[in-house]
Amino acid sequence: MRCTETSHRPGGAMNVRPSILCPIDYSDASAGALRYAAAIADHFVTRLIVLTVEDPLLTAAMDLGTGAHWTRDLSEREVSEFVSNTFGGDAATLAMCEYDVAVGKPPVEILRVARERSCDLIVMSSHGLTGARKLFFGSTTERVLRETTVPVLVTPPGNPGAIHLEDATHLLRRIVVPVDLSPASLHQTQIARGLAEALNLPLVLVHVIEPVKSRVLARLNLTGLDSDRRSVAEERLDELVAAIPRHPRPEALIVFGDPAEEAAKVVRDRQAGLVVMGLHGVPPLGPRMGSVTYRMLCLMPTLVLALPPKHAEPPHRRTARRPGRASSPVAAVRSSTDSPTPRPGEP
Repeated sequence: MRCTETSHRPGGAMNVRPSILCPIDYSDASAGALRYAAAIADHFVTRLIVLTVEDPLLTAAMDLGTGAHWTRDLSEREVSEFVSNTFGGDAATLAMCEYDVAVGKPPVEILRVARERSCDLIVMSSHGLTGARKLFFGSTTERVLRETTVPVLVTPPGNPGAIHLEDATHLLRRIVVPVDLSPASLHQTQIARGLAEALNLPLVLVHVIEPVKSRVLARLNLTGLDSDRRSVAEERLDELVAAIPRHPRPEALIVFGDPAEEAAKVVRDRQAGLVVMGLHGVPPLGPRMGSVTYRMLCLMPTLVLALPPKHAEPPHRRTARRPGRASSPVAAVRSSTDSPTPRPGEP
């Protein structure tokens, strides 16, 4: 169950079958994440690796307290039962699932499995169990986001029931992209634009201008400062919009206030079902999730696709796929960004 399927092309290039990793902790929230992961895996014909991470202290306590010895097979059976209970008699979904068990610190093991099994996407819930068997949701989701080198889809708490990507237009309604107008915003916007086109959804870019908190500037009482800051932001946002393909044409918003709260308000007001956020890079440390990203995750009960910096992502390999479909979720959203983008002012 832990083997990685590979194939070879002429010239010695090796393909790794695209895969999605979904960590679970047997909670209702992780069952919801599993449903989202299965819908994506089915649409893109990828492997779905269902992972559980066992606490070494709990496994040791089980051995001492019950006299029964913990085995990996025992945990694999628990994972299999959880997946079967989640999907019932859906034989096609059960057939595409693989089960994996790790022992150790959950964030470390999730990232290790994602790396070693060449996963294209991690799907995990923002919340999970509480109490003695709380394995990794909450604080672990935060750490995975801080250190991941592949995109992470964070799902809201709860089990949404059966999901099909063909219903995405109805389920998601629109995509919101909070941008800070840094150089990384272009990559973030290109990915979101590819998703909007593939799913036929409206796209909304939002930039939040924070209030000036400098006491020096406040004492100077500079008139027109906010107006000047807005003008600069409008110019840079227009440049960002012009640098991506014109269709679908995104809506661009600029608001003032607390970045996390204002962005979350836009998501609620526009009834957006998906937020595409960028994780900032700090070379050579890799992706780092800022406080704004973390607060938005806490404030928004919706799907959040968190993207690591472009330079942090590992190369992805392609394999056979259904006609007309990309080989993986990542390839799907990148396919529309591979062609040259027009310069500002070009048609």
